[in-house]
Amino acid sequence: MNKLYPNAAAALDGIVKDGQLLAVGGFGLCGIPEALIEALKQSGKKNLTVISNNAGVDGFGLGKLLETRQIKRMISSYVGENKEFERQYLAGELELEFTPQGTLAEKLRAGGAGIPAFFTKTGVGTQVAEGKELREFDGETYVMERSLVPDVALVKADVADKSGNLRFRLTARNFNPAAAMAGKICIVEVEKVVEVGELAPDDIHLPGIYVHRIVLNATPEKRIEKRTIRP
Repeated sequence: MNKLYPNAAAALDGIVKDGQLLAVGGFGLCGIPEALIEALKQSGKKNLTVISNNAGVDGFGLGKLLETRQIKRMISSYVGENKEFERQYLAGELELEFTPQGTLAEKLRAGGAGIPAFFTKTGVGTQVAEGKELREFDGETYVMERSLVPDVALVKADVADKSGNLRFRLTARNFNPAAAMAGKICIVEVEKVVEVGELAPDDIHLPGIYVHRIVLNATPEKRIEKRTIRP
């Protein structure tokens, strides 16, 4: 089975649709699938619900999809670097489900593992727990969180072989493996494609069974979210 597609638009073709639930890997601007996000913008698909730790920045990453109003709802942990996100949310133009960062990671991990829900102490006694089931274990109160199983996961990795086995680069690993495992369909953007067998088994961070389509983007921009330099 050929998993390699000639470009990001081809990789999304026939997969993404209006109104879908998508998971997008990355942490801030680290390890985001830049080419796939741009192709999603160009596709014009709308009314999307997007699961992502962050919402990009103005004009880059998921910020591109906010500017074109293709996202109707975000399931996120931190969105403080995006002024357009703030404006849309405060104006009532964008729905938001704030989720504690560890809970968001576990909701994706559980979705990929086939676990429909789990209990956690995080958020008990706060707005996070409103309307959710509470249960006591060993004298402590826990809130039940439903797992996330997105229709499509858009993921960034460093290297893939032609079977879809992935290796991530350092902290760019972040939410990407969990998003990939949770998605019903996983499309991955990589900087290098190698032949099957070139990746040593111990160097594979995610097996190819989770990956459906691969697109090569050898020269991503890799923008720095907040550049800090010495005087």
